[in-house]
Amino acid sequence: QDRLVESGGGLVQPGGSLRLSCAASGFNFDLYSMGWFRRAPGKASELVAAITSNADNSYYTDSVKGRFTIARDNDLNTLYLEMKDLKPEDRALYSCAKGQGQVCSLTPHSYPAWGQGTQVTVTS
Repeated sequence: QDRLVESGGGLVQPGGSLRLSCAASGFNFDLYSMGWFRRAPGKASELVAAITSNADNSYYTDSVKGRFTIARDNDLNTLYLEMKDLKPEDRALYSCAKGQGQVCSLTPHSYPAWGQGTQVTVTS
């Protein structure tokens, strides 16, 4: 059974940094693309970043380009999201999700398994 467990969220000031981790189990991690989604209060889930199964390609939503970096360690079955220069509008519940195949998917319904999420709050 697919299992995804996020960690690393917290409270930071604007301009601060956080590194999110997602520990995966129950499936062959290196065969699937992965994504990070976020959901802010009152808003729909948004794909923040995605990465192919072998990390040869990635996607970022425009608002995080240059500030966030998605990475994966297939030996450790772990997905990461390095977040720098955080802004108040980055505040959300961040969840990792397993894709349907090796290439990146851009829509939430293309991700069949999700973690519970880790909260990121950016406030002064």
